[in-house]
Amino acid sequence: MKSTRVIRTLVAAMSALALAGGVAACSGESASERAAQEVGSRNGDGSAHLVAAEDRGEPVELAGGTIDGRTWDSADHRGKVVVVNLWASWCGPCAKEAPHLVEAYEETKGEDVEFVGIDYRESSEATGRAQAKEWGFVWPSVYDKTGTTALDMQGTMTAQPSTAVLDREGRIAAVVLGPVTTTTLVGLVEDTAAEQE
Repeated sequence: MKSTRVIRTLVAAMSALALAGGVAACSGESASERAAQEVGSRNGDGSAHLVAAEDRGEPVELAGGTIDGRTWDSADHRGKVVVVNLWASWCGPCAKEAPHLVEAYEETKGEDVEFVGIDYRESSEATGRAQAKEWGFVWPSVYDKTGTTALDMQGTMTAQPSTAVLDREGRIAAVVLGPVTTTTLVGLVEDTAAEQE
């Protein structure tokens, strides 16, 4: 009887220690990391995946209302290179990537290049607008509360953040899963823009 009580006490103590360790580990996470886990997101390593022109699929059909109350449709931008960036206010890597996107936009903006964001699984349009303003995103962002744009982007944007470069026909020419750097994005845009129409 006495040995049973000792064993129960030891089991209870070990369980309490394990629980405390788990709580301590969770408390070390940032708010953005916890939010990302809640919505089932995953981070990428920033590697670029290039698609040869002959291997590209059908044009992307991305359309929807934007965080500033307008509409955006990829079909309206055929003939241009389009950069599509998936982001969210709760995404820590997105915050680190933001200055690179702004720099790449400044270096490539012109008649032949368009940027559009996908505000992914954002709690509200107002939250998205405030975050876009803070990060300096001057391009439109499609509001995607439900996370369905992964389908619109043909299942290629599977990490937060993700960036796709569409060729002049609206086909996916490159995808970066994870934070993209200015140099990488500018290079992808320039290479895609230099292709024959």
